[in-house]
Amino acid sequence: MDYETPLFFHVMEYANRAAGDVIDMVSGNPDWEPPEALREGLRDYADLEPDRFQYAPSEGLLELREEIAARRGVDADQIVVTNGAGEANYLAMARALERDRGDEIVLTDPVYPYYPGKTTMLDGTQRFVATDDEGRLDPADVREAASEETAAIVVATPNNPTGAVYPESTMAALVDVAEEYDAILISDEVYDHYDLSGEFASALGVDSSHRIVTNAFSKSMAITGVRVGYAVFPPELVENAKSRHMLVNVATTRPGQYAVLRALRETPPEYYEANRELLRERVATFTDALDAAGAEYTTPRGSFYVMARFDGYPGTLENVERLIDEAGVAGMPGEAFGDSRSDWLRFALVTPRVEEAAERLAAYFD
Repeated sequence: MDYETPLFFHVMEYANRAAGDVIDMVSGNPDWEPPEALREGLRDYADLEPDRFQYAPSEGLLELREEIAARRGVDADQIVVTNGAGEANYLAMARALERDRGDEIVLTDPVYPYYPGKTTMLDGTQRFVATDDEGRLDPADVREAASEETAAIVVATPNNPTGAVYPESTMAALVDVAEEYDAILISDEVYDHYDLSGEFASALGVDSSHRIVTNAFSKSMAITGVRVGYAVFPPELVENAKSRHMLVNVATTRPGQYAVLRALRETPPEYYEANRELLRERVATFTDALDAAGAEYTTPRGSFYVMARFDGYPGTLENVERLIDEAGVAGMPGEAFGDSRSDWLRFALVTPRVEEAAERLAAYFD
């Protein structure tokens, strides 16, 4: 089987090789501080006994699973702690496909590129449903696309790349579609702490055996390198997911789980609100510059990405490389996210140089 390397890596490598100064707006690596309690947890861990540096329980530290369970209103036995949301989504998609209800995965267009890649890796087939211009998903379109071959419906809310946030009514309707076709709704909620709209609703709010929720602390705690995520499975689906996790990864980082648990218990809500406020300011700064450049754009209602379209400048890899070389700004080509946004570019607002990047783009497209 041939695997295609995600364009993220190509663009980042190209930007790193560039001769001039380049502002990175490619990857979703938050540039702000992680919680102080997390740093303290890692420092304290270094002084623990040698047995704490051995394998953790494969499904995750019990204390961490219990803390997550209490916050999400589920049983700790339903939770598998994973190597980030990436593995959580892999386990969820694999579990959906191995139920032998079909081999089709329904995805949105535009789509986070790793979902189609995982579908291919798991020998599934892809079917895409277009969102509207603001990235909103109509459950009626999903119902029309679904069939007896549908194993799973995969959505992300808040969304990457569009910044859309799906309200409670949308999530409930998507669960209904999954139940109707005996499929699994997989809801990737890794950006849940970056809901800028107040409309975010978790799929866990719907009591159903036809939904799996995935998440991670990578974005919410600005620790993409620590690799601690989780998936919440219905009771009847969790055991095989635990077995696959054990075979693929054995266990997730023990120091990382320890530090995340400390941060969950000790980090006040103000930490998360300050980061949301920072993002609101960056969105305003960046979109003001896009207005000045005459660009069309989506204003994110969640996550930290802006998609923009510049007249006569389609979102191809070639044009992204030109933008790196000639404007000193690295974004992602819209074609990486599916056919519907091939004329667009995506920018991640996770750099302290957002204002400078905006000025460079405004000048370049003037």
